[in-house]
Amino acid sequence: MKIKNPVLPGFNADPSIIRVEDTYYIANSTFEWFPGVRLHESKDLVHWNLLPSPLSTTTLLDMKGNPSSGGIWAPDLSYADGKFWLVYTDVKVVDGAFKDMTNYLTTATDIKGPWTDPIKLNGVGFDASLFHDEDNRKYLVQQTWDHREYHHPFDGITLTEFDTQTMKLKPDTARTIYRGTAVKLVEGPHLYKINGYYYLFAAEGGTVFTHQEVVARSKTLEADSFETEPDGPFLTNFDTPNSYLQKQGHGALVDTPSGEWYYASLAARPWHHPNESITDPRGWSTLGRETSIQKVEWDQDGWPRIVGGHGGTTYVDAPKDAILTEAPNDHSQIDDFQDEKLDINWNTLRVPFSSQMGRVGNGQLKLIGRGSLANCHDLSMIARRWQAFYFDAVTKVKFSPFSYQQMAGLTNYYNDKHWSFVFVTWNEINGTVIEVAENNRGVYTSYLKDAAINVPEGIEYVWFKTKARKQTYTYEYSFDGNNWQTIPVTLNAAVLSDDYVLQTSGGFFTGAFVGLAAVDYSGYETEAQFDFFEYKEYGDEADSVK
Repeated sequence: MKIKNPVLPGFNADPSIIRVEDTYYIANSTFEWFPGVRLHESKDLVHWNLLPSPLSTTTLLDMKGNPSSGGIWAPDLSYADGKFWLVYTDVKVVDGAFKDMTNYLTTATDIKGPWTDPIKLNGVGFDASLFHDEDNRKYLVQQTWDHREYHHPFDGITLTEFDTQTMKLKPDTARTIYRGTAVKLVEGPHLYKINGYYYLFAAEGGTVFTHQEVVARSKTLEADSFETEPDGPFLTNFDTPNSYLQKQGHGALVDTPSGEWYYASLAARPWHHPNESITDPRGWSTLGRETSIQKVEWDQDGWPRIVGGHGGTTYVDAPKDAILTEAPNDHSQIDDFQDEKLDINWNTLRVPFSSQMGRVGNGQLKLIGRGSLANCHDLSMIARRWQAFYFDAVTKVKFSPFSYQQMAGLTNYYNDKHWSFVFVTWNEINGTVIEVAENNRGVYTSYLKDAAINVPEGIEYVWFKTKARKQTYTYEYSFDGNNWQTIPVTLNAAVLSDDYVLQTSGGFFTGAFVGLAAVDYSGYETEAQFDFFEYKEYGDEADSVK
């Protein structure tokens, strides 16, 4: 078997990988999307199945009002003492000098829960991980944030002992164990004890095209005792612009039962417009930061090296002791809304789906119109990741607006400032109409305006479709579900990419989503009914798809 990268396509960033007996688990960041922390499992490192997210209640996670790309940054999953330990960060400030945050700990004896009420750890820095030493002592290892404008904001990697009796940190034990290299922005630390050495894996260069992973080691956990791997970095694509995979770095190490080693990393697959250089701009990552897995070997001096070179490879040998794992061939989804809870692929923003947003079951999703798609507090939207460059998404909606302040339909969404929307609404000329609009860097544009498409009298339902075709995407509508009309608006998919959002924002971490939304900012809570949703993937390089 071969591992084909990325193993977790579409917004599965900052992987923390572990093995418990013959099963591997990966935890990923979710930022402002709810539920918090995305989990997958596998027995072969090739095929992965999605598990329920651990942070599924407001007791464990309440992100109401969080900025876009705030929330859950780089969770850490570990296993010790017969249970799973999950450390996670809730970031409340993204832009500016400060990164106000709280690090929490929750545990579970079963990966599917229940998870214990959260224990507050500290707010020293994000990307916190828990290291379980051989002598049963435990340590929190974390990036350290410095708000002072005359210092670099990434102030090294701090180690603090964790008292398992009081379940609290011991601040007096805190020390900086590694300050990183001249590349700066050292973050994402994971610590391992292997053959008498403590090995520290840490990311540098920022989670962009300069991203890299470095390794340092020490015989002790004393302050400033770690030396950096020579002839590094361990993993980077900074100097491999032609590689299929880019941005590799931040991740975690895992061994197999028979003693092979692998490294799970975030990665991205940027694409280019025909008139653009392959190196500048490096490209547009609409699927966000994904998860790749590379094989690791150890050199004669005891340093880890990526098999095939520090740029990694798309295809990687699977473990010799891999146990074939059954998993879906792709991430296509058909939801007829029969269940009274949302399908595992759906996400909401900042807070869980509730009766304030609507209800689901008996073949219908009913969304109660609330704030606009620019709203960070009250929003009725469910969405799922783009997980392929080529896909169609279709829905059927029933909606009776009486004001232009009321909208319901299908959206492609990155964050509150970057999205588009095809929707049923109302105007003074034709009454019920179809409009397409886009929010680009917070600037709203109606594309049809007074030429909005009239919904004929007596038409109860409107079908909407979006077609993503890597560099662009479009919308279509139908009044019977069979005869489709293309709306003459072609949108630039780059607007929904990490790299585009990065140009104007410090929060650029989530990738594109497609979803269903109902808006009624008049406050009259007009309800929209959706009868189904279908997401059909065509793959990554399906250039022949119409």
